[in-house]
Amino acid sequence: MKFCGIDPHSNNSVIVVSDAEDRIVLQRCLPNELGAILAALAPHCGDLAGVVVESTYYARPGIMHGLSVVPRCDRPNFLDSG
Repeated sequence: MKFCGIDPHSNNSVIVVSDAEDRIVLQRCLPNELGAILAALAPHCGDLAGVVVESTYYARPGIMHGLSVVPRCDRPNFLDSG
């Protein structure tokens, strides 16, 4: 089982995937483009328990909703803290 966290910034996102032993198996800074993020996650999709996205001003709705194609991430939960 693997876990993924995404920290979006104004023009890029930091993607980290770790395994069950908390070892980092992927760490990248990618442009805020859904295709680039999904391509980076593709080798890990079958093993992902889920994807956590830090929700900030910079979080792109297209990217967050686009992650719904990742297995077990098809029911995004968006909380409005504002």
